[in-house]
Amino acid sequence: MRLTILGGGGFRVPLVHRALLDDPAQAVSEVTLYDTDPRRVAVIASVLERQAEQRRTGPGKSASVRVRIADSLDDALRGTDFVFSAIRVGGTAGRIADERIPLDAGVLGQETVGAGGVLYGLRTVPVALRIAERVAALAPDAWVVNFTNPAGTVTEAMSQVLGERVIGICDSPVGLVRRAARAAGADPDRVTYDYVGLNHLGWLRSLTDEDGTDLLAGLLSDPDALTTFEEGKLFGAEWLRALGSIPNEYLHYYYFRRETLASLVNTEETRGEFLDQQQGGFFEAASGVSPETAYALWERTRLEREETYMAHSREATGGWQRDTCDLEGGGYDQVALAVMRAIAGDRHARLILNVRNGTTVPQLAPEAVIETVCEVDARGARPLPCAPLREDQLGLMLQLKAVELATVEAAEFKDRDAALRAMALHPLVDSPAVAARILERAATR
Repeated sequence: MRLTILGGGGFRVPLVHRALLDDPAQAVSEVTLYDTDPRRVAVIASVLERQAEQRRTGPGKSASVRVRIADSLDDALRGTDFVFSAIRVGGTAGRIADERIPLDAGVLGQETVGAGGVLYGLRTVPVALRIAERVAALAPDAWVVNFTNPAGTVTEAMSQVLGERVIGICDSPVGLVRRAARAAGADPDRVTYDYVGLNHLGWLRSLTDEDGTDLLAGLLSDPDALTTFEEGKLFGAEWLRALGSIPNEYLHYYYFRRETLASLVNTEETRGEFLDQQQGGFFEAASGVSPETAYALWERTRLEREETYMAHSREATGGWQRDTCDLEGGGYDQVALAVMRAIAGDRHARLILNVRNGTTVPQLAPEAVIETVCEVDARGARPLPCAPLREDQLGLMLQLKAVELATVEAAEFKDRDAALRAMALHPLVDSPAVAARILERAATR
């Protein structure tokens, strides 16, 4: 089976490659990398070469996966079976602007949430639509697994072209389920759960052991257990108990907007600025060196990246450090591989994915993309029914879906009114006047 990775020079590509090498089914025989930056993709290919060598000479059996660098998008797509889309339109410089421009206007600046997420979506959707059109033309039977942020908005746009053959993924929900299960004393691989929302806006609303025991109720009533894992530390036991559910970590920006904004507004270095320097330094140092050196540099940089993830939110809630088990860097890669295995091998899997709603949330259109528990097999991913949403959950979902749809409309048709609507209707942007200033500055940067 052939896999194409768009954004093949991305820093996290080696995690996907590692998962493929460790795949006991050895499902993928060839990986094609495509990136608009030749230097970055050459560095990543060098890291992959060393990683494959380590797996061949280490303990256990490793899959043999050929790595090829494509010359063009069309070259990358022809004849492929799966496409992993992990692009960053505008690079880290674009992310810096997405974060700084809103902060200068006095509202939250974050890559995927709030004004920053809208700006990123406006820039990314036209490119994602072009990719979807080329997939439809050159590889109509291929499945697209979308990593590209803002994942909900981008998957929404690509589904207009590809329908159900595009599936969005995120590692936050699966990480939440696993952490909550461990905190409740259960095996994460033997629990069932109810999770629903949009990308970076969802709630774990039930967690049940294999014998039918309700684990979530017990966890929410145990402050000590709640504060042993990331979401418990972020939101606090009192608020989680009041909510009666455990939110995705990104809801911290909504529930604790004032505290998070205070930790960011006068920051000397945003997350985008940190990653721009860190990754820029990595690619500079790793260019032209041996695969062994490039791999060592990548591993060291990756660990630092994981240690500093959501640092401002953690600073706003006491400055705690991430647990060792959350620094491994896996997540996206494992979810993507599970999707690919289930579809290609017709192996039933239950995963939290971004897919078309169908009838899962009756208040949303059937074609609207939501993030929820799905059954996956050779037919693709189908969302499962869920319990009715509470008013506060549904209200946030409806408002954010309106923002996503307006963002897609604005990007696709270059519609200024739709862009203003997307920006001003976001609950983290508190004024149409501020929204207009943000859009104006972004257009002239």
